[in-house]
Amino acid sequence: MNFFESLLLILLVAVVLLQLSRRLAVPYPSMLALAGVAVALVPGAPYLALDPETALALFIAPALLDAAFDFPISTARRFWLPLVVFALGGVIVTAAFVGLAGHLFLGLPIAAAVVLGAIVAPPDAAAATAVLSGMSIPRSTDAVLRGESLFNDAAALLIFSAGLSIQSAGGIDTEVSVRLLLAVPGGIALGVAAAWIIRKLNVFLTGTLGGNLMQFVQTFLLWILAEKLHLSAVLAIVAFAMTLANTGDTLSSARMRVQSYAVWTAVVFVLNVVAFMLMGMQVRDIVADMSPAHLMEAITFAALIVVIVILARFAVCLSFNLFEHWLARQQNRLPRATPRQAILASWCGMRGLVTLATAFALPADFPQRDVVVLTAFAVVLATLVFQGLTLAPVIRWLGLDRRGQGAEELTRLRRRIAQAGIARLDNETDPDAERLRDKFRLEQEAYDDPTRAASVDNYRRLVLTVIAGQRAALEELRIAYELTVDEYNLLLEEIDWRELSVLPEDARRIEET
Repeated sequence: MNFFESLLLILLVAVVLLQLSRRLAVPYPSMLALAGVAVALVPGAPYLALDPETALALFIAPALLDAAFDFPISTARRFWLPLVVFALGGVIVTAAFVGLAGHLFLGLPIAAAVVLGAIVAPPDAAAATAVLSGMSIPRSTDAVLRGESLFNDAAALLIFSAGLSIQSAGGIDTEVSVRLLLAVPGGIALGVAAAWIIRKLNVFLTGTLGGNLMQFVQTFLLWILAEKLHLSAVLAIVAFAMTLANTGDTLSSARMRVQSYAVWTAVVFVLNVVAFMLMGMQVRDIVADMSPAHLMEAITFAALIVVIVILARFAVCLSFNLFEHWLARQQNRLPRATPRQAILASWCGMRGLVTLATAFALPADFPQRDVVVLTAFAVVLATLVFQGLTLAPVIRWLGLDRRGQGAEELTRLRRRIAQAGIARLDNETDPDAERLRDKFRLEQEAYDDPTRAASVDNYRRLVLTVIAGQRAALEELRIAYELTVDEYNLLLEEIDWRELSVLPEDARRIEET
C-alpha cells in the first residue's frame, strides 16, 4: 500500500473502533492500544513511514496546545501544590526509578536511562477523561487530573530533551549547559511573545476559514521556531496557549469558537489514532528483528518497568495525601482530598500519546532503541488496557461516582447563568423586554410577521444583552472553579448556539478568505 491508502485504512479502522468503544463503554484510547497490538501482530498490515524528527511536532504540539488552552490560570493557582507534586515530583520520581532500572538491568548510559524514564513518566489524561466524561467525580480531583496531564507532559518532555541532548553530545559541555539553562525561560518568553503577535493578527483572521487554518500553522511554526532557537518548545506552546486563553479575545466570534472546538477535537483524536498505529507498526518490525532470547529479555524488562511505573504513582499520590492531611490538621482545616480521591488519582496513571511520540522520536543510534521502544509500548498497553478498562469500576467501588449529584449541580449552574442573563433586563421596560422574559417567545413571532423588522432588531439586541450576562456569570464560575472543564465547555457551547440562533446570516457565515 502507498502512503495515502495506508492512511485511509488507518482512519477507517479508527471510525470502526470509535463506534465499538461507544457501544462497549470502553475508553477509546484503550481500544486504540489493542488496535496497535493487532497492527503489530497481523502479518501484511500496512506500513506508514514517518520521519522520527517530526514526530514530536506532529503529535505533541496540537495536543499540548489544546490541553493548555482549556486549562485556566486561575485553576493552576488554586491547585498549585498538588499540581507541582504530581506534575514535577511524580514525573521526577518515576523517571528516576525507571532510569535506575534501565541503567542496572539494561546497562544504559545515565543520560539514556534518564531519557527512558522521561518517556514512560507522564500519565496521559486521554483515557481517564474518556471515562470521567461519562462519570462525575469531585471537582478538585478532576481539576488536578487535567492540570497534571498538561504540566507533567511539559516536565517529562523537558527531561527527555535534556537527556537526549546530553546523550547525543556524549556528555555535558559548555554549549549543552548554556542551551539547557536558556531553554526554560527562553521557551516561556517566546510563547508569551508569540501570543501577543497572534492576538494582533487575529483581528484580520477571525471569522474566516483562514483563521482556523492559522491556529494549526501557528502551533507548528512556534514549535519549529523554538527547536531552531534551542529553546523549550513544550513550554513555548504551553505559555502561548495559556496566555491566549487568559486574554479571552482570541476567538471573538461564537461561530468560530464552536467550529474551532470541533476541529481541534477531531484533529487530536486523529493524531492519537495515527500514533497508536505507527507504534504498532514499529513494534512489529522490532519484534521481527529480535532473537527469541533477546525478545524474552526485553519483555521481562518491560514488565518490570510497568510495575515500577504503577507503584511509583501510588507512592507519590498516597504520600502527598498523607502530607495534605497532616498539613490540614496543623492549619485546623478540612483536607482538600480524601484517601479515596488519592487512590483514584493513583489509578488514573495511564500512559498514552506523549509516551508513544517520544519513543517514536528516538534517533536510530539511541542505545538499545529496540528495547526502549518496546518497553514504552508495553507501558502504554498495560496501563491503558488494565487501568483504563477498570477505571469506571474503581470509581464506583470508591464511592466517587457522583453522576446524580452532577446532574443536579449542572441544573443549578444553568439556573444561575439564566438568572444572570435575565437580570441584565432589569432596566428594560419596553414590551419586547417583557416578552423576552417569557421564555424568548418574541423571536418566533417576529419572524412570522415581516412587518416587525424593527422589533426583530430590538429583540436581537435584548437577547445579546442577556447572553452577555450569561457569559460573564459563566466566566466567574470558571475562575472560581465551581464547574469542571467539561461542564464549562458544555455550557459555553449552549450559550454560543443561543447567540448563533439570533445573529443575522452575515454574522454567522465563515468566509473563505
